Amino acid sequence: MSERNSGNHGDLITDTNALLESVRRSIDEIKALDQNQSEDRIVIEPKSENSAQTERLNPPLADSGKNRKRPSWFKRVKSAAPPWALPLTLYLLTWLTTTGVGSLWYGGGSVFSGLLFSAPLMTILTCHELGHYFQNRRYGISATLPYFIPVPIPPLGTFGAIILMRGRAPNSRALFDVGISGPLAGLAVTLVFLTVGLTLSTVVPTTPELLAQGGFVFSEPLIMQWFAKALIGYDPATETLIMHPTAVAAWVGVLLTTLNLFPIGQLDGGHVFYALARHRAKTLSYMLFGLAAVAVVLFRCWNWSLLLILLFFLGLRHPNTQNDFQPLGLWRTVLGWATLAFIILGFTANPLDYREPTAPSPAETAVESVENPA
Repeated sequence: MSERNSGNHGDLITDTNALLESVRRSIDEIKALDQNQSEDRIVIEPKSENSAQTERLNPPLADSGKNRKRPSWFKRVKSAAPPWALPLTLYLLTWLTTTGVGSLWYGGGSVFSGLLFSAPLMTILTCHELGHYFQNRRYGISATLPYFIPVPIPPLGTFGAIILMRGRAPNSRALFDVGISGPLAGLAVTLVFLTVGLTLSTVVPTTPELLAQGGFVFSEPLIMQWFAKALIGYDPATETLIMHPTAVAAWVGVLLTTLNLFPIGQLDGGHVFYALARHRAKTLSYMLFGLAAVAVVLFRCWNWSLLLILLFFLGLRHPNTQNDFQPLGLWRTVLGWATLAFIILGFTANPLDYREPTAPSPAETAVESVENPA
């Protein structure tokens, strides 16, 4: 009995030592694994016979795709189409909507007259967007092609276009060039069409009969008044300007350029303002937005409410560049502030209004009957 108990005791000691050795090896392996993970390395252990046998008995389940979420039809079409397909489609649709609006509202139903509106307007917008696009390419900033926004209703036929920047600007100078190139390119073409369009426009005396006809009433910003005065001697106090479709397109170009130059958020003016003011631009952007909201309420300019809501949801803070302290230099600084000052020349509190046609008063009808008896 004693020898058997002694033998069992020796076996127990042996088994205990083996177990402790196994635990020690396991602890060493865990420590080694932790060390490898901290060094961002992956250690591939050779498969043991037991693990290989387990994989044969229990093979991994293949992903049949039933549990995966099916992408929407828009994403499927977009992934299958080339990257230029959607921008080109929207561009052609915007040509169609602007031509239709120009034909029905400014051209008397003529397609040719509609093109006299759409061709200048689309040229202005195209130059504006290409100014941004080529500067993005110049600085290596990942950006999309311009996405034009067709709107098949008057008075514009479009809401302009946008370019999506996928990356941050490398420095404040690059951001400045990207932001200012679009407005300057579009404005240069706008002034050319404004000159041509005003020359082709008609000035008539302002009479009650003319006012009774109704229609769209375009407010005249300072720059338009100056050009009309210099080119055709227009006096807004006593005369009415019947604008040619090309002049209407130039008016839209002035309006869109002015709106884009607002120094808020990620508008073109927001890019320029951030490059000029750097970190101070964030606080000033909030202040300007607050002042604009107060002005809308005080002066009851409710037509600007939609723009303010859109700016709020798009974001008032401008993202940082990779280097906000890249100096702009004197020339860019002067050009930037001068471009932002164009808002004074192109802004009107109520840019567009629609006046319902009204019948002449009985007194006016009596006077006309006396002057022209049957």
